[in-house]
Amino acid sequence: MNGGGAAILPAMAGILDVAARRGVSLELKKLGPFFTVIASNSKDQALLGEARGVIRPWIDGMVLHLDSIRMTRASKIKQDKPLFGVALVIGAAAIRHGYDCGCSRAELLAINDSDLYHSKLRRYYQRVGFEAVYEVSGESLRDLPHMLVWGGIGTRMDASIHHLLVKWSKVFDSGGQMPLTQSSKALLSARLDQNIRS
Repeated sequence: MNGGGAAILPAMAGILDVAARRGVSLELKKLGPFFTVIASNSKDQALLGEARGVIRPWIDGMVLHLDSIRMTRASKIKQDKPLFGVALVIGAAAIRHGYDCGCSRAELLAINDSDLYHSKLRRYYQRVGFEAVYEVSGESLRDLPHMLVWGGIGTRMDASIHHLLVKWSKVFDSGGQMPLTQSSKALLSARLDQNIRS
């Protein structure tokens, strides 16, 4: 927070810096409106996960369409870097990219491959700031456009990009320049773990 009480939105540099301090290297690749955020282990370059999406126009403005966020088994190796912790920094980089491209809204599908995993996935996205807008069950014609776009069934979820960045401003160093003390490192780790805990 600044002196006036308004949240300072985390910059891409700050997100990359926080990821690096947790041993994660992030790379943003762009091809026209399509993008991929790739996370790898800073020590051995092992792939930890990636997010894929596209920036697209819609009737209410530009939209960040998150097509997939996939994690690898390597993301579970270090106990102090939980699976959803890596997913959070990947997602934050994708959301910031959307903000920089003029998007006001992010959309995704919490895929329903199994009832247990779907429930956990939906709760996670709700904890980080997304809201359920429609259940795609595949049982009605109304679901067909969603299934064609997303390639499956699940919970369609949306979020205000500005709201997400404000919500995450306490976690990410907005400037990416100030060094973290040992106490602030512990606080940062606790905040990240608290945000992702189910």
